[in-house]
Amino acid sequence: MAMNLATVAFLLASTLFSASSSEATTLTIHNLCPYPVWPLIVPNSGSGATSPFFDNSARLDPNALVSLCFPDTVWSGRVTARTGCDGSGATCGTGAAPPSTVAQLTVHGDQDLAVYSVSLVDGFNVPMVISPQGGGVGQCPQLGCAFDLNRNCPPEQSANGGAACRGPPGYFKVLCPQTRTTPGDKEPLPQNCHAPGELKIVLCQPFMLSHGAAVEADS
Repeated sequence: MAMNLATVAFLLASTLFSASSSEATTLTIHNLCPYPVWPLIVPNSGSGATSPFFDNSARLDPNALVSLCFPDTVWSGRVTARTGCDGSGATCGTGAAPPSTVAQLTVHGDQDLAVYSVSLVDGFNVPMVISPQGGGVGQCPQLGCAFDLNRNCPPEQSANGGAACRGPPGYFKVLCPQTRTTPGDKEPLPQNCHAPGELKIVLCQPFMLSHGAAVEADS
């Protein structure tokens, strides 16, 4: 008996996920800011692989990037961009603690599901956009914030000499709808991204795509 189209599609998808689940997933951080940053990658407790896979003392100068391989098991954690650090990255002006922009990432979930978001719940310090690359299957939107929210931050919410902003959530959400600004918030774009070859975090990206159209960061 011939299989129906739904069964064939399911089997093809299952085969694709099974084949891709053994493939490495890369994390790339690209600094387009006009100042250096010190990426900070912290695994969530109980996320599986908790050992660090990145030297958190590394500095990324303007236009520099770094690419790393995630552990090949389920991994979840946070990425922030520290600024104004000393030579070793031990003491920083922003990013080591709130207020800071946070990339929340999980890779190698069920059927190699990748879940990602840019959170402004802890505030904002650096524009950050996450873009899945390398042939992800399903809905893999570009998410995050390309606007420098420090520029028009309400004076009472400004922190660290204007290098960070505490809020409010409404201010963040109006300019950066593809972020999470409160604990229960979600982006309006649906996400169901399986087996991306790369999760790319771009700092100070000049624009981001919104429903296929480029939105200027400073417009």
